[in-house]
Order: sequence, then C-alpha cells, then structure tokens
Amino acid sequence: MLVEPRSGLLAAWGNALLAGLVSPDEAALAIVGEDAVHRVDGLPGEAGPVGLTLALGRLRGLGATGFRVALPVPGHPLGLSGPPDFNARALEAEEAVVAYGVPYGLVPEVTEAGPAGDLHVEVVWRVLPVREAPPADVPSLGEAERELAEALRDATAVLSRLDVAGSGPVAEAAMDAYRVRAERGRDVLAPGYPPRAVRVLEMAQRVGLLVSVAYENGHGGAVSASEIAARGEALRPVERVARRAQVAAYNAYVEGGEVRR
Repeated sequence: MLVEPRSGLLAAWGNALLAGLVSPDEAALAIVGEDAVHRVDGLPGEAGPVGLTLALGRLRGLGATGFRVALPVPGHPLGLSGPPDFNARALEAEEAVVAYGVPYGLVPEVTEAGPAGDLHVEVVWRVLPVREAPPADVPSLGEAERELAEALRDATAVLSRLDVAGSGPVAEAAMDAYRVRAERGRDVLAPGYPPRAVRVLEMAQRVGLLVSVAYENGHGGAVSASEIAARGEALRPVERVARRAQVAAYNAYVEGGEVRR
C-alpha cells in the first residue's frame, strides 16, 4: 500500500478534472505516473483504444459526475456493485474504477516488459457495464478513521508480543522509503480533496506499511504454529481495515457530494 493503486490515481485526478481544478493534460500526466502509457478500450462510440485525455472527456460527455474506487480481494468485494463479469475482472486485478452518473466501470490490465529497474509498463483500462447500486462495504471517512486507530492499536500490541513489530534492517529500509515518498511533495490524492480524506489515506498507507513489514520480516519471534497463526489473525483484519480506509478516502468526492474548489 505504499504505492497508490492505479485505480486510486485515476479516480482522484479524474474527480479533480470533473471539478475543474486541473486540466485534462495535468490529470492524464498524474494518472500515468511512472508508467509508459495508459489507454482506455471499450468506450461507447470508439472503435478501439484511446488516450486518457480523450477518454475522460468522453466519460464526462456521457454524464459521468464522479469516480469511485473498488479494491476487492477474494472474500471481500470491497467497492463492487456488480454485475458478475465486472466483479470477476475487478477481483482478478484487485482494483477497479466505477463511474458515478453513468453505468460504466474501468478495470486495468497491466503489461510489463524489460529487465528489473528498467520496466516498460503499459496499462489498458477496459470499460465494462456496471450495475448502478451502492458499493459493497465502503465506510464513511469518520468510520474509516476510527477503524484504523483501533486496528493499529490492537495489531501493534499483538505483533509486539510475538516479536514481529517493525524492527531490523528490512523494517528500517521500508520506513526510510516511506519517509522519502512522504516528503516528495506529499502527492496524495488530488487537488480539492478535503483534509480528512488526505489524513485517512496517509494513515491507511502507514498501516499498510506495518502489515507489509510484518509479513516481510519472516516469523520473527513467532516460532510456534499457534503464534504464527496468531500473527496472521492479527494482520488480516488490519489489512482489511486499511483497504476499506483507502477506498473511503478516494471515494470522498462522490460520497461527500463534491470536491472543494
């Protein structure tokens, strides 16, 4: 969770574009990020893939008034509302964007080529019909903030007891990488999002870091099968809460009615 999901970038900057806070080129540049290129395939009225700028404009012309995020995993269809085909594709990608105001969703298909450290990444967003219904299991910002604080407190206590809290060179390197990213302009979300949404997303990313460090540090002091199981039981709900909070932050535009101008 240290890297913002592509669906989060598309939804956040797409919402800023719809609010008139950024230009189409600014939004497209932010969404593409370090990838080589993004295209959108399956738009009504288009015979083939088109660029992000044209695609966002076309969706706005069709009636899109906002974008929300889904971050589903097996057993947790977070942010999805159907139909089954869209849900299945989103679950395979573990992310998707759902347009608000028009019955379309976008699922990324990522292609990578090249050696490690010099990857050429291309993304094709597949446009698919979606069901216009409330998304599954998405909390409010307030609920997400409370859940994060409780989950982080409980998980820290368990992981500390099992000697797998963030410590050692792997944890220190991960924390250093997070600090560098946080200080590099603090580009979380997009212009116009309320401060609470930014705060919730940053907190979710910190919680996600704790989870990834705990997994990457091996078993630590959790030497028995029961202790290893206890660690897994401690981490799974924290991971779930962090994903719910991410979705709540990205969806603050739609849930809150508008991005602040």
